Amino acid sequence: MNQHANDYRFTSLSWMAGLAVLMCLLMPVLAKAADSKDQDARLQAAGDVLKDMFNGPSGVPLDVLNKAECVIVLPSVKKAGFIVGAQYGKGAMTCRSGSNFDGAWSAPIMMQSSGGSFGFQAGGQATDYVILVMNDKGARTVLHGKAKLGGDASIAAGPVGRTAEASTSGNMSAEMLSYSHAQGVFGGVSLSGTSLGPDGGDNEKLYGKKITGEEIFAGDVKAPAAAELMLSQLKEKSPKPTSRGKS
Repeated sequence: MNQHANDYRFTSLSWMAGLAVLMCLLMPVLAKAADSKDQDARLQAAGDVLKDMFNGPSGVPLDVLNKAECVIVLPSVKKAGFIVGAQYGKGAMTCRSGSNFDGAWSAPIMMQSSGGSFGFQAGGQATDYVILVMNDKGARTVLHGKAKLGGDASIAAGPVGRTAEASTSGNMSAEMLSYSHAQGVFGGVSLSGTSLGPDGGDNEKLYGKKITGEEIFAGDVKAPAAAELMLSQLKEKSPKPTSRGKS
């Protein structure tokens, strides 16, 4: 009996040791899969925001979108304060490819934002934000690294409405135009004071290697399947720019 008991204990310990080794081997794989789901969900949410923006009763005028060189979507930015407070959020950016920002929409660059005062949101609800980058300087500033909006790059509340004339808006001199989206309604909102730039960690998780925002934009990077809705909406509504932004 003692020998059988010893054999059983040895077998049990060996099995547990093998299971522990297997879990150690699987943990990086499982963690990567979980991370990938987070990025995929964010990209899909960004696509939903753009779909609402293009198909709802209010939104960005197409003549404004056609002048944009990049589009940034921050779905459901969380509110840390009640009336005025710090904000943080994550989202994605895509730019028209090529040195002149006049090509097809690029693979998405995962983004992060922080700071700024967004004011009161009823019930402290999560709010989506869309930022249009209107010229080369603004695009390169954000691609290069974390930029303070209103400082490193000028930003203003964007015009709203299908028939709004962008040319009559004094805000069109800004390098970026920003919008909020809550309960199906889009409105122009100023995000001055917010810091915004590529999220190196999220880009590494999404593409499986360390990669900068500039490398994603400039390189031959395949867009993940989760970005299909986001990119297809932009390709459908604004396949080509109508003008180049100022340098």
